[in-house]
Amino acid sequence: MNNQEMQNLSLKNIALACGGTYIGPSELEDKVICGAVIDSRLVEKDYLFIPIKGERVDGHSFIPQVFEKGAACVLSEVELENPAGPYIRVTSSEVALKKIAAFYRQSLSIKVVGITGSVGKTSTKEMIASVVAQKYSVHKTAGNFNNEIGLPLTIFGIRREHQVAILEMGISDFNEMHRLAEVANPDVCVITNIGLCHLENLGTRDGILQAKTEMFDHMKEGGVAILNGDDDKLITKNVVNGKSAIFYGMSEKHPTYATDVENLGFEGMAVTIHTPQGAFAAHISIPGEHNVYNALAATAVGLELGLTLDEIKKGIEEAKTIAGRTNLIHANGMNVVDDCYNANPVSMEAALDVLSHAKGRTIAVLGDMGELGENEAELHYGVGKCVAEKQIHTLFCAGTLAQEYKRGVEDVLQQAGGNCEVFHFPERDEMIKELLSYVKSGDSILIKASHFMDFPKVVEALTK
Repeated sequence: MNNQEMQNLSLKNIALACGGTYIGPSELEDKVICGAVIDSRLVEKDYLFIPIKGERVDGHSFIPQVFEKGAACVLSEVELENPAGPYIRVTSSEVALKKIAAFYRQSLSIKVVGITGSVGKTSTKEMIASVVAQKYSVHKTAGNFNNEIGLPLTIFGIRREHQVAILEMGISDFNEMHRLAEVANPDVCVITNIGLCHLENLGTRDGILQAKTEMFDHMKEGGVAILNGDDDKLITKNVVNGKSAIFYGMSEKHPTYATDVENLGFEGMAVTIHTPQGAFAAHISIPGEHNVYNALAATAVGLELGLTLDEIKKGIEEAKTIAGRTNLIHANGMNVVDDCYNANPVSMEAALDVLSHAKGRTIAVLGDMGELGENEAELHYGVGKCVAEKQIHTLFCAGTLAQEYKRGVEDVLQQAGGNCEVFHFPERDEMIKELLSYVKSGDSILIKASHFMDFPKVVEALTK
């Protein structure tokens, strides 16, 4: 097997894995693919192309082109007339995608760390990957490839040299995690917290707990759960599949815990981390107290995978953030925190806490949060109260529900006093125009909203 081939993924095994019918020359059945993609533009020689029917485009229409590019095989939900290469007939390409990825994962001796939670999945994944990479060759989820299509595609990216895969797993409904975990079959399950997101489908935090912990049903035998012990819901899961969970948090009752936490504003966090193997001091360069929890989770995973404390410390200190996730940009004399990938009440309050420790005039630029269910107005109002309580100097907000931020700020100021200028706009672009004329050198600016608000445009306007 060369480095490019995907172990055990011969055309014959792919057909068996997904319950499909191989149609093509029998002498090609033992051919092993070198990659599997759903985007025809990414097809290379000897790849498997999996056509997905989208809202606007049906991947089946690209089958002739992918054979021209050297695809070894394609899946198809329909019978193909005179195809230029072999294909595997399936009932559903999406179902087949997951089944093939699950088969491939089972064929590998790699350790898999699965990460879920209401808030902080991506930043925790990045921290864990930075730590684990001090000892092992790591493959990790790219961007937001954490759903029922993204996770299998991430698994297809695992190659012979990888020793640990760190997979982010995101859900918004019941049974989704069952399907994801069945594909990932994690050796280590990390849950960051049980917060207030996807309430539309999951109803309550207990519903969220139930949905997230479906992950345990497909954990590898002998695997371990690593959980945030300061979360009132997760602390109830002290035994998982007959094995004690490993908790982390700020309390010394947990095996891995933090003391001497110092918030350095946009410069990050200083912390001492205690473990059963000893303690070490670390500087986390990413701002926000929630990153202490990310470092604790990474420490617990590192210990589970046999890293030394020195390796863990180095990994924590080298960890970086990515665009849209508490990403600090110095531009035009201002400090701009790009945290606009997504938002919910818990992550909003954490981001406002980061902003409250910043130097200069503090400006929160906030948009609507989505998928919060029937209490959405009240939850936006609570974030507005937090803006005032954290003594942020100015709030710019846009969106229909964002007027609740304004109301929350004004109610706190009326009762407790203080100063906070508030500007609300129905539309984002109108807000950008006013914001640009308001900001000045020395300002510290937080930009955060749910994905549908498209707030990267705000970041772009401020930093160009």
